[in-house]
Amino acid sequence: MQLASSEINFLGTLSHPNLVKLLGYCREDKELLLVYEFMPKGSLENHLFRRGEPFPWDLRIQIVIGAARGLAFLHGLPREVIYRDFKASNILLDSNYDARLSDFGLAKLGPSQEKSHVTTRIMGTYGYAAPEYMATGHLYVKSDVYALGVVLLEIMTGLRAHNTKRPNGQESLVDWLRPDLLSKHGVKHIMDEGIKGQYSSKVAAEMARITLSCIELDPKNRPPMKEVVDVLENIQRINVVPDRSSTKPAVASSSRSSPHHYQYGYRAGAAGAERRKSPRPSPGRVGVQKEMAA
Repeated sequence: MQLASSEINFLGTLSHPNLVKLLGYCREDKELLLVYEFMPKGSLENHLFRRGEPFPWDLRIQIVIGAARGLAFLHGLPREVIYRDFKASNILLDSNYDARLSDFGLAKLGPSQEKSHVTTRIMGTYGYAAPEYMATGHLYVKSDVYALGVVLLEIMTGLRAHNTKRPNGQESLVDWLRPDLLSKHGVKHIMDEGIKGQYSSKVAAEMARITLSCIELDPKNRPPMKEVVDVLENIQRINVVPDRSSTKPAVASSSRSSPHHYQYGYRAGAAGAERRKSPRPSPGRVGVQKEMAA
């Protein structure tokens, strides 16, 4: 009840294209029911980890840009707002696959000007929560930036932020794959095999670079959200992939039915290895079963 009341108070004062609209609420016995606008395409989580055809790269980047814009809006308010529970399941999608942030029950006003953080009871979702918050309860605006970095890694790999069914050392996606983000070879290895050919090698390298910046262990070293938005928008603009039928470059299509599937000859990424259920010889890169949404 307390979280729901907090959400009503919060959403009732804000409006942004990338925040879900609260239409109303009612009380039923001791329950407080919130009524939101209908998001017909579900959540990013539903699409990213679903069975069947992999979710196209152009939609992945479109969605995460919208979500990042929502966070940038919250962080740019006169009194910054820390979202605190940024994750794939809280990124809802309208009919055009435009992202809306939902579930503001854990949102927290940021620190006053003379402070760098707020101290609060540890809440949120394991795998997405920033390490400084999990260790100390100190919540920074840039704790949200860390969570965005985790989602960036999810859209690159097609793997969940945290999965206890993966082998030891691989449960945390960030801890497992952070070293691979440091090299071109490593980045090729971790990219979701199902979207091979839908992005350029430059895009993969730039994604790795901004993801690494977002998941820096020291929050001071993470970029501000506005900067992240700018980088992601540029990545979307520069995505030019080879076209089998032409020597000229072709911009990746936004249509699901006509993505370019030029094969770069990359080794199977972590997600692809999971789909085939074939383990890799390297101890840190053992393939596990493809993770699907329930």
